[in-house]
Amino acid sequence: MRQVNWTGVYPAVTTKFHKNGDLDVPSFLKNIDFQVKAGIDGIVIGGSLGESSTISHDERLILANSSLEAFGDKIDIILNIAEGSTRNAIDLVGKAEKIGVHGLMVLPPMMYKPTDQEVVDFFKDIASSTQLPIMLYNNPVDYKIEISIDSLEKLIHLDNIQAIKESTRDISNVTRIKNAFGSRIKILCGVDTLAMEELLMGADGWVAGLVDAFPAETVAIYRLIKAGRINEALAIYRWFLPILELDIDPQLVQNIKLAEAMVGIGTEHVRAPRHILVGAERRHVIEILENGIRTRPSLPNYLDIDIASLV
Repeated sequence: MRQVNWTGVYPAVTTKFHKNGDLDVPSFLKNIDFQVKAGIDGIVIGGSLGESSTISHDERLILANSSLEAFGDKIDIILNIAEGSTRNAIDLVGKAEKIGVHGLMVLPPMMYKPTDQEVVDFFKDIASSTQLPIMLYNNPVDYKIEISIDSLEKLIHLDNIQAIKESTRDISNVTRIKNAFGSRIKILCGVDTLAMEELLMGADGWVAGLVDAFPAETVAIYRLIKAGRINEALAIYRWFLPILELDIDPQLVQNIKLAEAMVGIGTEHVRAPRHILVGAERRHVIEILENGIRTRPSLPNYLDIDIASLV
């Protein structure tokens, strides 16, 4: 079984569709190929940015299997598990393990506000059903469920619970987790607009959104920070911030798909009930992206940084 390091840049990839709503696997793989060449470390398939609520289990597995065949020897292939039923979650986990997925990102139970103990038991049951490494997703802002330090204490004995995607919007939570668990739990920032701040506070990686359209800039920021070249990273990050703010908007899927289309590595097609951006909202996003593309910074040779010796 492949070891997942949970360090570096892990794009939350968008799901590509044809205009009629069918999966567009060639466009999906084209985008990932562009990102792999820019130096990403893994991908997360079927997350909220991947329009999780509109794709079936079979479609997730098609995307995962296609990614494994094309890139499985180069990057970590992580499948998102977002289910309201423990039984359904374990069923999908088993299928993912069977096709060779490298790891899982697991959300708390969906569609129902569980107790803290129910959340802990949900994660325990899933982790106990598989040998795959797991990253928990902590996003109380969007999902109204927080994975507390106390809850993590009850899960830490499970060896395959290895990382947490930190999306509380509270930068101090990076330090709280580090103080409680040291290096036992890897922390990956899940909010684009807080990535540099959380990485400076000791986060190990970045589950990113705008990386789907701007992979080189995203990876450069990560590697420069880890190399201690803070001023160089900060200059890129300041340029990037107006674009990164498109990730913390209710229309983040449409925003990022529009960005992918504008840089030539994606399409805008979404699945209903989503619609592509129109009118003033579309013009506003295009203006932000056009300005960013026009002022895109020159990047240092970030791929030459020996990141393995720094993390």
